[in-house]
Amino acid sequence: MADDKHAEKAGPAGPGKIDLESLRQLLALMGEHDLSELEIEQGDLVVRLRKGGPPASPMPAAATLAAAQAAPAPKAEPQEELPTIKSPMVGTFYTASTPDAPPFVKVGDHVTEETVVCVIEAMKVFNEIRAETSGTIERVLARNAQAVEFGQPMFVVQPD
Repeated sequence: MADDKHAEKAGPAGPGKIDLESLRQLLALMGEHDLSELEIEQGDLVVRLRKGGPPASPMPAAATLAAAQAAPAPKAEPQEELPTIKSPMVGTFYTASTPDAPPFVKVGDHVTEETVVCVIEAMKVFNEIRAETSGTIERVLARNAQAVEFGQPMFVVQPD
């Protein structure tokens, strides 16, 4: 959260409004102090900026735009197109059968068409997902306990 000194520095453009330059200053302040969330209140005006994750409550449109500009999407590295293992269903991705079990596969592991690479929970049913290709796991794209969509890439495989 911000202290009053910083809130005054970012003064609004008028009653209930904040100008783009003030938002830029607030975003710079967040970056300078490695803050993930900043909230400033001045009278009826409330400005809440948050990096990552959904906002806790609706934010003014200008603040949403400025927050999006502050955290640009990571640039894709130029690379050759390697095959991926995609989710065959919507559900929750798990790297192991139980929380204390080792992951089915990790980067560098060799897989065959029948290798179980993860499980996806859908409607309280745990479905084993097989590689359906052979090669070496180059990257794991999904995070444990993350929701995945149908067709979403979960693993990148270097073919044999």
